[in-house]
Amino acid sequence: MNENPLHHFELHPIGHLSLFGIDISLNKAIFIMWAGLAIVFGLFLLIRTLGLRLVPGKMQSIAEMFLLFLRGLVDDFIGKEERKFFPFVAALFFFILSCNTIGLIPGSYTITSQLVVTGTFAIFIFIMTLFIGFGRHGLHFLGILVPAGIPKILIPMMIVIEIISMLARPFSLAVRLFANMTAGHTILAVLFAMSLSLPWIGVLPFGFTVAINGLELMVAFIQAYIFTTLTCFYIGDVIKMH
Repeated sequence: MNENPLHHFELHPIGHLSLFGIDISLNKAIFIMWAGLAIVFGLFLLIRTLGLRLVPGKMQSIAEMFLLFLRGLVDDFIGKEERKFFPFVAALFFFILSCNTIGLIPGSYTITSQLVVTGTFAIFIFIMTLFIGFGRHGLHFLGILVPAGIPKILIPMMIVIEIISMLARPFSLAVRLFANMTAGHTILAVLFAMSLSLPWIGVLPFGFTVAINGLELMVAFIQAYIFTTLTCFYIGDVIKMH
């Protein structure tokens, strides 16, 4: 019971590698990233290899259901005429979902419980939206900092508020995914430790562990959905200048 439940989130290098003085040592999180990519790529490759049918089989039906669901997000938040963002949105969703789900396997690792990972995703998306905004609207994109109908006397204050709001987007995007995945796995670790160290009442925490593990599977999907939805919203926001 004295074991720190957060030790599951610690990363230790598997051998030490460096390139031009930069530490590039491999660790468990890197292998999980590769596994997440391999699973997504492998499943869709398998579906493609089996052949796409007019009357889809089970795997093709599930894949089409997810893809139609994601296309709906793109259409709703970005626009039907902007479906070129669909491959990026789909790849982002399936990668996060895959990594979230892999983390539920005992002895595995949840890379989305690392703030540096979710933060990298969020910062990349934030920078991407800036490129999209300036690419579409040029310097007129700066008009997003001044909401329509604002009295001129309030414009300086609103510009500051909008800048803070925009800078808060990657922070909230990163912390939301990181915090939810970390909290759920910490609870699982604590309950599992209780079931091992308190055998006379271990059945109760073990039962909760099984129930929460099922809940975590749903959370894995919900967090991937929320992250992807917010990404679509931010892209649509800079395109439509809302």
